Order: sequence, then C-alpha cells, then structure tokens
Amino acid sequence: MPELPEITCRAREMREELVGRTITGVEVLQPKCLNVPPERFVERLTGGTIEDVSYHGKWIFVETTRGYLLLNMGMGGEILLVTRKSLPEKRRLVFDFDDGTCLSINFWWFGYAHYTPLDALDSHAMTAKQGPDALDVTAEELKAMLDGRRGRIKSFLLDQSKIAGIGNAYVHDILFLARLHPLRQVNTMSDTEIEALANAIHHGLRPSIEAGGAFYEVNLYGKPGGFTAEILLVGYREGKPCPVCGTTIEKIKTGSTAGFICPQCQPLEPK
Repeated sequence: MPELPEITCRAREMREELVGRTITGVEVLQPKCLNVPPERFVERLTGGTIEDVSYHGKWIFVETTRGYLLLNMGMGGEILLVTRKSLPEKRRLVFDFDDGTCLSINFWWFGYAHYTPLDALDSHAMTAKQGPDALDVTAEELKAMLDGRRGRIKSFLLDQSKIAGIGNAYVHDILFLARLHPLRQVNTMSDTEIEALANAIHHGLRPSIEAGGAFYEVNLYGKPGGFTAEILLVGYREGKPCPVCGTTIEKIKTGSTAGFICPQCQPLEPK
C-alpha cells in the first residue's frame, strides 16, 4: 500500500509534468472508484487545465480549472504518464491531454478517483476527516494530540483521522527509532518520548522520499522506487539482528496486524 513517501513522490512528479496541460478526454473503465456518476465525472473534468498537484497523507490533489481530481491508490497501483500507443494493459482510468500524452491510472485492489468542485473541497468527507500530514506534525502538536488520550501508540499512528500518511510499511521503523513498543499505552509516554516520536516520524519517512519511494511501487515513468527492504531497520526483518544492539528482531501480534520490534530497544514497560 502506498503511504506518505510514495504519495509525496507521485505528487511531485505529477506537478513537474502535468501543470499547464489541459484534459481533452477522460476514459472510465472502473466506475466503482468514482464518487459521482461516470458521465458527470467526465463532463466536469474534460477541458480543465491542471494548475497544481499537491498531497495530504495518502491522497493526491490534482487542481484543475474545472475542479479537483482526488486520488487515493488504496492497496497500490500505478499512475503512468504514457501515450495512447503505450497504454498499459491494466488500467482503470485514462486522462488524455492536449499534447498527445495521457495519464493511465490502475488500482491493484481498490482505490478512489473522486471529483469535487473548486469551492467544495472542504466538504469532501474522505479527505476532510484526515488528521494533519505526518511530516507537518511538531513535537508540541503531538503532545497536545496525545494529552488525555488512551490506547496503543501504534493504533494511534495508523489512524488517518489522527495523523495522515503513516501505514504498516513504515510504522515499525518509526516506533523503533523512537524506542517505543507498538503496544505501549500513550498515557504512559513522557514528554521526552513524545519528542523522540515526533523526530522518528520524520526520520522514518524521509529516507524513502529521498529514494523515490518503496521498491514495489513505480513512478510516473514506470521505474521502481529505490527504498528497498534492506534499508528497513526492523520492519519485516524477523530473525535478523537489531542494527543497534544485535538482539534478534521479533514479529509480534498487534491487534489485527503484526509488529516487528527489537525486544531490547523497545521494551513494553517504560524504564
């Protein structure tokens, strides 16, 4: 599943390539990914010129002169800048541009391509309910968000309504960098630990952004990202030595998902 690093990279690539291009046609092959009828989706976006591309959490915001195209890649997929002659076989949406290129969008499992008018972005429920973007959260803001709250820290980090952009791919290393056990209760965390977590969020996400995202996702040109599994510190490295103390990394149950920890560096009980 693409998370903040991959979405950041795709939005950056799309901004560099697409701003100034006009949409001359839209082909919808999977109407279920839309929030409006296909006819309305096509009519509202056709003729729009792309003015900006940004992101928030796991959503890409394509601003056109006729409204917003909002993209969420769900469990993964491809956003490719191609031509009609080089269209991939698997595609759910195609946006044709005035220069003869087109944007092909494919969802592996599920994803969303939503339209909203320029003056109604705040009323789009799925993006409006997101918390602050993970890379924008400061230590002081994180302290305020956790004040008086109960529950496990991993669950908090994965809740997109609290902090947007973190998922299971990166949360393990973020918690390791903060020296926090994923099942740690947030009301037991000290200010120093919260400050460490705020720093860990940045240090856990930025290396992948700098590498172009995870290796299992491709960029706008079909090239895989450079953030490989070997770069991970503890995530998905069960049985490998901890990069800090050498203790064997363990896989544990954390609710409905698994967690990867160093039991020495990430004790459940605060020291």
